[in-house]
Amino acid sequence: MPPGEGETVDIAEAGVRIPVGDVALDADVAVPGEPRGVVLFAHGSGSGRHSPRNRYVAAQLQAAGLVTVLADLLTAAEERRDAVTGELRFDIGLLAGRVAALTDWAGGDSRTAGLGIGLFGASTGAAAALVAAAERPDVVRTVVSRGGRPDLAGDFLAEVRQSTLLIVGGDDAVVIDLNRWARQRLPGEVRLEIVAGASHLFAEPGTLEEVARLATDWFVTHL
Repeated sequence: MPPGEGETVDIAEAGVRIPVGDVALDADVAVPGEPRGVVLFAHGSGSGRHSPRNRYVAAQLQAAGLVTVLADLLTAAEERRDAVTGELRFDIGLLAGRVAALTDWAGGDSRTAGLGIGLFGASTGAAAALVAAAERPDVVRTVVSRGGRPDLAGDFLAEVRQSTLLIVGGDDAVVIDLNRWARQRLPGEVRLEIVAGASHLFAEPGTLEEVARLATDWFVTHL
């Protein structure tokens, strides 16, 4: 069972550089004692491993005994380029390839080998996570999307057999419609959770906490 309220969890944290193709990606790995699974974060739309929203959710997952891997999917030079053009954050093929490579790394690293792997994707990173899940059906067990664009996974949606949780803000009307569209095309177990009063970034009081609760319950159940 996850630790009760008021209990603390010992977390071993380390910064690592993970070779992916011809680049190396910076990542923060947090390992609780007696880990029960691994969650890889797939950021999107200019976000990265230092995102306060992702780090908050990661802390809740760690408290539940899950290893978290927050990696920048773009290098520093690519981030600077994307800040000007905005093109790389929508390059789902590039991002998905890197999420798949990070998944391979987690499967072989001594801290995480043998643990079930889940993917947590936000914005365009959700599409990258779903494509990676389709490409790693024997490795990835489950996917959670926060304010995601699963529709951008396109034809890969039909190949995602893993359980999938889609979390969307109740005030994010366009993204709700896109997630409903994607839900109809995902053949595995899929659930759509709409957080009342939340906008796309879940900046409203209490909404990010609800995202963390939903994601933690889902990952603990499926990992």
